[in-house]
Amino acid sequence: MRASLIQICVDPAESVDARRDRAVGLIRERPGSDLVVLPELWTTGAFAFDQFGEHAEELRGPTFLALSEAARDAGVWLHGGSIPEHDSEGRLYNTSLVFAPDGTLAASYRKIHRFGFDQGEAVLMGAGDRLVTVDLPETTLGLATCYDLRFPEQFRGLVDAGAETLVVPAGWPARRAAHWSLLARARAVENQAYVLACGTAGTHAGTEQAGRSVVVDPWGEVLAEAGTDEEILTVDFDPSTVAATRDRFPALKDRRLGLAEPKEPRP
Repeated sequence: MRASLIQICVDPAESVDARRDRAVGLIRERPGSDLVVLPELWTTGAFAFDQFGEHAEELRGPTFLALSEAARDAGVWLHGGSIPEHDSEGRLYNTSLVFAPDGTLAASYRKIHRFGFDQGEAVLMGAGDRLVTVDLPETTLGLATCYDLRFPEQFRGLVDAGAETLVVPAGWPARRAAHWSLLARARAVENQAYVLACGTAGTHAGTEQAGRSVVVDPWGEVLAEAGTDEEILTVDFDPSTVAATRDRFPALKDRRLGLAEPKEPRP
């Protein structure tokens, strides 16, 4: 498979409409990729709390429609990062959208762990309450978002549900960039899965972003890593490595706590 992680820069001087148009243009330039990933809250900036409500959309709002069309035009699986979503009662969520190559919605995921310690996202947005996986022809994606990366039980649950490739869009701050890199590798090693972690560049409401989008293999080896500026990180990886790794070093079979019935590996 070929994956492209679009580490877009969130410039506060750029309008949401302009940024959406730019993101769509970048997606349409990736027709050779199987999977394209955008970062967390790229329409507003992950720390622009005062803009969440103003720019929140219904699930099938303008960003949904633009991403659906872009996925179809490029013929790619598209993880659209996340957007601020409002439901029919006005409640806000940090919501990810995944589209199939024909532009249909394959899955949506509301972020479970909200960041802020009783401030910001933690009080402005509701929490998701379910784990989400997406079956692609070559692999099964497990969905998580940014702060979720600090909660290993979520990723183990995704693996129990069949995930082989863990996709993590984020708006991670530069001051904790070392945690980002460490946790992405840890989630890959402990779950013997690929991790595709896509961050943002730029500065959101005074908070410098880490960038450093990264692809990690099931052994914890970094296959590719971005810098701190806007960049498209493209990498080829072999999904069959997951089953081979789990067979060669069957650590997941030695679990004694929180056991779940594992799914049969892909042939």
